[in-house]
Amino acid sequence: MIIKSLDPRITRAALDDESKDGAQQPMDQWLTYEVFQQKKRGTHHVHVGSLHAPDAELAILFAKEQYARRGQCVNLWVVKTADVSATEYEDEDIFATTPEKKYREPEVYKVMDRIQAFKAKQNS
Repeated sequence: MIIKSLDPRITRAALDDESKDGAQQPMDQWLTYEVFQQKKRGTHHVHVGSLHAPDAELAILFAKEQYARRGQCVNLWVVKTADVSATEYEDEDIFATTPEKKYREPEVYKVMDRIQAFKAKQNS
């Protein structure tokens, strides 16, 4: 059976189910890494882009050449894209907070009558 694909390159190759043509070889596809750059000491690292590299050591070298060559940079973080975790949009309730936080406002605490009584006592 010939594999049919939306990608015309695959269809033109006329690959069948048992074919080894087109199989991924070792080092055929490099890993994707996310790069974070720190411009000055004490500032936050900022995501500046992505790159492909065979391993973390070369990813740091590629990141230096691609993202830190021209501008000022004091530190780079390189993280496998597969290792980056994110929340789902359906889980938005984990960010919900109590809308009323009256305990933070001073007018909630009804002590003015006590203050007035204390001042009156001091004046008499």
